[in-house]
Amino acid sequence: MLNYIWFGMMFIGVVVGTYTGNIDAVTQAAIDMAKVAVNLAIGLIGIMALWLGIMKIAEESGLIRIIAKGLRPLTIRLFPDVPEDHPAIGSIVLNMAANILGLGNAATPLGLKAMEELQELNPNKETATNAMAMFLALNTSSVQLILPATVVALMGSYSSQIFITTIIATAMSTVAAVVAVKFLEKRKRFTIIDGSQS
Repeated sequence: MLNYIWFGMMFIGVVVGTYTGNIDAVTQAAIDMAKVAVNLAIGLIGIMALWLGIMKIAEESGLIRIIAKGLRPLTIRLFPDVPEDHPAIGSIVLNMAANILGLGNAATPLGLKAMEELQELNPNKETATNAMAMFLALNTSSVQLILPATVVALMGSYSSQIFITTIIATAMSTVAAVVAVKFLEKRKRFTIIDGSQS
Protein backbone atom coordinates (compact mmCIF):
# COMPACT_ATOMS: atom_id res chain seq x y z
CA MET A 1 0.00 0.00 0.00
CA LEU A 2 2.81 2.41 0.88
CA ASN A 3 4.37 1.79 -2.53
CA TYR A 4 1.18 3.03 -4.19
CA ILE A 5 1.07 6.08 -1.93
CA TRP A 6 4.69 7.02 -2.68
CA PHE A 7 4.21 6.41 -6.38
CA GLY A 8 1.06 8.56 -6.35
CA MET A 9 2.87 11.42 -4.60
CA MET A 10 5.77 11.29 -7.07
CA PHE A 11 3.40 11.07 -10.04
CA ILE A 12 1.37 14.05 -8.84
CA GLY A 13 4.58 16.03 -8.25
CA VAL A 14 5.81 15.33 -11.79
CA VAL A 15 2.42 16.15 -13.34
CA VAL A 16 2.02 19.40 -11.38
CA GLY A 17 5.66 20.34 -12.04
CA THR A 18 5.20 19.75 -15.76
CA TYR A 19 1.88 21.62 -15.86
CA THR A 20 3.26 24.66 -14.00
CA GLY A 21 6.57 24.65 -15.86
CA ASN A 22 8.57 23.80 -12.72
CA ILE A 23 9.74 20.32 -13.69
CA ASP A 24 13.38 21.42 -13.28
CA ALA A 25 12.66 22.37 -9.66
CA VAL A 26 11.01 18.96 -9.08
CA THR A 27 14.05 17.18 -10.52
CA GLN A 28 16.47 19.28 -8.48
CA ALA A 29 14.46 18.70 -5.28
CA ALA A 30 14.53 14.93 -5.89
CA ILE A 31 18.32 14.97 -6.31
CA ASP A 32 18.83 17.20 -3.24
CA MET A 33 16.62 15.04 -1.04
CA ALA A 34 18.41 11.88 -2.21
CA LYS A 35 21.67 13.43 -0.94
CA VAL A 36 20.01 14.37 2.36
CA ALA A 37 18.70 10.81 2.78
CA VAL A 38 22.17 9.30 2.26
CA ASN A 39 23.81 11.77 4.69
CA LEU A 40 21.12 11.12 7.29
CA ALA A 41 21.43 7.33 6.99
CA ILE A 42 25.22 7.45 7.33
CA GLY A 43 24.93 9.81 10.29
CA LEU A 44 22.59 7.40 12.09
CA ILE A 45 24.94 4.41 11.77
CA GLY A 46 27.19 5.46 14.65
CA ILE A 47 24.35 6.27 17.03
CA MET A 48 22.48 3.05 16.26
CA ALA A 49 25.68 1.02 16.74
CA LEU A 50 26.25 2.71 20.11
CA TRP A 51 22.76 2.03 21.47
CA LEU A 52 22.52 -1.50 20.06
CA GLY A 53 25.88 -2.21 21.71
CA ILE A 54 24.58 -0.86 25.02
CA MET A 55 21.50 -3.07 24.66
CA LYS A 56 23.69 -6.11 24.04
CA ILE A 57 25.82 -5.29 27.11
CA ALA A 58 22.64 -4.89 29.18
CA GLU A 59 21.43 -8.27 27.98
CA GLU A 60 24.76 -10.03 28.66
CA SER A 61 25.24 -8.37 32.07
CA GLY A 62 21.85 -9.47 33.35
CA LEU A 63 20.26 -6.02 33.42
CA ILE A 64 17.47 -7.27 31.17
CA ARG A 65 16.73 -10.11 33.62
CA ILE A 66 16.50 -7.56 36.44
CA ILE A 67 14.07 -5.51 34.35
CA ALA A 68 12.12 -8.70 33.59
CA LYS A 69 11.77 -9.46 37.30
CA GLY A 70 10.63 -5.91 37.97
CA LEU A 71 8.05 -6.10 35.19
CA ARG A 72 6.81 -9.59 36.12
CA PRO A 73 3.82 -8.37 38.22
CA LEU A 74 2.81 -6.14 35.31
CA THR A 75 3.16 -8.82 32.64
CA ILE A 76 1.07 -11.27 34.69
CA ARG A 77 -1.80 -8.76 34.75
CA LEU A 78 -1.44 -7.66 31.14
CA PHE A 79 -1.07 -11.19 29.75
CA PRO A 80 -3.18 -13.47 31.98
CA ASP A 81 -3.59 -16.05 29.18
CA VAL A 82 0.16 -16.59 28.85
CA PRO A 83 1.78 -19.03 31.33
CA GLU A 84 4.20 -17.25 33.66
CA ASP A 85 7.16 -19.42 32.65
CA HIS A 86 6.45 -19.37 28.89
CA PRO A 87 9.30 -18.10 26.65
CA ALA A 88 6.92 -15.50 25.18
CA ILE A 89 7.03 -13.55 28.46
CA GLY A 90 10.82 -13.24 28.19
CA SER A 91 10.61 -11.98 24.61
CA ILE A 92 7.83 -9.55 25.53
CA VAL A 93 9.87 -8.14 28.41
CA LEU A 94 12.98 -7.78 26.23
CA ASN A 95 10.92 -6.00 23.60
CA MET A 96 9.40 -3.66 26.18
CA ALA A 97 12.84 -2.94 27.66
CA ALA A 98 14.27 -2.15 24.22
CA ASN A 99 11.38 0.20 23.48
CA ILE A 100 11.68 1.90 26.87
CA LEU A 101 15.39 2.45 26.21
CA GLY A 102 14.61 3.99 22.83
CA LEU A 103 16.05 1.11 20.79
CA GLY A 104 13.27 0.61 18.25
CA ASN A 105 15.47 -1.30 15.80
CA ALA A 106 16.59 -3.67 18.54
CA ALA A 107 12.98 -4.13 19.65
CA THR A 108 11.78 -5.27 16.22
CA PRO A 109 13.36 -8.76 16.13
CA LEU A 110 12.39 -9.29 19.77
CA GLY A 111 8.82 -8.34 18.93
CA LEU A 112 8.72 -10.77 16.01
CA LYS A 113 10.04 -13.54 18.27
CA ALA A 114 7.42 -12.72 20.92
CA MET A 115 4.64 -12.87 18.32
CA GLU A 116 5.88 -16.26 17.08
CA GLU A 117 5.83 -17.61 20.62
CA LEU A 118 2.37 -16.14 21.29
CA GLN A 119 1.16 -17.76 18.07
CA GLU A 120 2.18 -21.15 19.47
CA LEU A 121 -0.34 -20.61 22.28
CA ASN A 122 -3.04 -19.49 19.85
CA PRO A 123 -5.79 -22.11 19.41
CA ASN A 124 -7.16 -20.30 16.34
CA LYS A 125 -4.19 -19.55 14.07
CA GLU A 126 -6.28 -17.29 11.81
CA THR A 127 -7.18 -14.81 14.58
CA ALA A 128 -5.08 -12.81 17.00
CA THR A 129 -5.48 -13.61 20.70
CA ASN A 130 -6.04 -11.03 23.43
CA ALA A 131 -2.38 -11.41 24.43
CA MET A 132 -1.25 -10.72 20.86
CA ALA A 133 -3.47 -7.63 20.63
CA MET A 134 -2.18 -6.36 23.98
CA PHE A 135 1.44 -6.93 22.96
CA LEU A 136 0.93 -5.12 19.67
CA ALA A 137 -0.67 -2.17 21.47
CA LEU A 138 2.19 -2.00 23.99
CA ASN A 139 4.82 -2.33 21.28
CA THR A 140 3.25 0.47 19.25
CA SER A 141 2.68 2.91 22.11
CA SER A 142 5.65 2.09 24.34
CA VAL A 143 6.84 4.44 27.07
CA GLN A 144 10.15 6.11 26.16
CA LEU A 145 12.50 6.77 29.07
CA ILE A 146 15.40 7.37 26.70
CA LEU A 147 14.83 9.24 23.46
CA PRO A 148 15.17 7.09 20.34
CA ALA A 149 18.58 7.30 18.70
CA THR A 150 17.04 8.71 15.52
CA VAL A 151 15.53 11.62 17.47
CA VAL A 152 18.86 12.36 19.16
CA ALA A 153 20.63 12.25 15.81
CA LEU A 154 18.11 14.54 14.12
CA MET A 155 17.68 17.08 16.92
CA GLY A 156 21.16 17.04 18.43
CA SER A 157 21.41 19.32 21.48
CA TYR A 158 17.73 20.27 21.16
CA SER A 159 16.67 16.70 21.99
CA SER A 160 17.06 17.43 25.73
CA GLN A 161 14.25 19.99 25.48
CA ILE A 162 11.64 17.34 24.60
CA PHE A 163 12.75 14.71 27.13
CA ILE A 164 9.99 15.26 29.73
CA THR A 165 7.26 15.80 27.15
CA THR A 166 8.28 12.57 25.40
CA ILE A 167 7.94 10.58 28.63
CA ILE A 168 4.52 12.13 29.38
CA ALA A 169 3.20 11.65 25.84
CA THR A 170 4.37 8.04 25.53
CA ALA A 171 3.08 7.18 29.03
CA MET A 172 -0.34 8.55 28.14
CA SER A 173 -0.37 6.69 24.81
CA THR A 174 0.53 3.43 26.58
CA VAL A 175 -2.25 3.88 29.16
CA ALA A 176 -4.72 4.63 26.35
CA ALA A 177 -3.59 1.54 24.42
CA VAL A 178 -3.95 -0.77 27.44
CA VAL A 179 -7.39 0.65 28.33
CA ALA A 180 -8.56 0.27 24.72
CA VAL A 181 -7.42 -3.36 24.47
CA LYS A 182 -8.92 -4.29 27.86
CA PHE A 183 -12.19 -2.59 26.91
CA LEU A 184 -12.45 -4.16 23.45
CA GLU A 185 -11.49 -7.68 24.54
CA LYS A 186 -14.58 -7.73 26.79
CA ARG A 187 -16.91 -6.74 23.94
CA LYS A 188 -18.96 -9.59 22.52
CA ARG A 189 -18.13 -8.54 18.98
CA PHE A 190 -14.44 -9.33 19.52
CA THR A 191 -14.92 -12.61 21.42
CA ILE A 192 -13.76 -15.82 19.79
CA ILE A 193 -16.28 -18.66 20.16
CA ASP A 194 -15.52 -22.18 18.84
CA GLY A 195 -12.83 -20.94 16.50
CA SER A 196 -14.93 -18.21 14.90
CA GLN A 197 -15.54 -14.60 15.72
CA SER A 198 -18.95 -13.89 17.19
